[in-house]
Amino acid sequence: MRLSSFSDYSLRVLMYLGVHADRLATIGEIAEAYDISANHLTKVVNHLGRLSYVETVRGKGGGIRLARPAGEIHLGELIRQTENDWALVECFVTGGNCRILPVCRLPAILDEALAAMFAVLDRYTLDDLLHHPAELGRMIPLREAGLRPVA
Repeated sequence: MRLSSFSDYSLRVLMYLGVHADRLATIGEIAEAYDISANHLTKVVNHLGRLSYVETVRGKGGGIRLARPAGEIHLGELIRQTENDWALVECFVTGGNCRILPVCRLPAILDEALAAMFAVLDRYTLDDLLHHPAELGRMIPLREAGLRPVA
């Protein structure tokens, strides 16, 4: 199983905002810090805003920040809301063409594995990912003029 880049970028945005919770951040600075597309991040941030994970402040000096405390952002819930394809194999796809589906145990086993993955993810929050914010802040550099990592 592999998460989409959309989910990966969603987690990265939230981690960045969690590390730099004392100020507003911009999509441009986050894109630069992770060396990823600002256009793609714009879509991610819009989606996170619609889901109430981030809030935006418009105008000069505006930016984005977490819309709720990091301890209230559950990883399982986030991944469920940012992934759109859980078809791990062809037989999970409606209209899939598998001759052995009526007797195959693989779908049930993979369903169990997916449920186990979410059982683990549901135990963790964004706050758990931010366990060492100073170290994360050094790993996610601020490159805009005048901005410094949180120490």
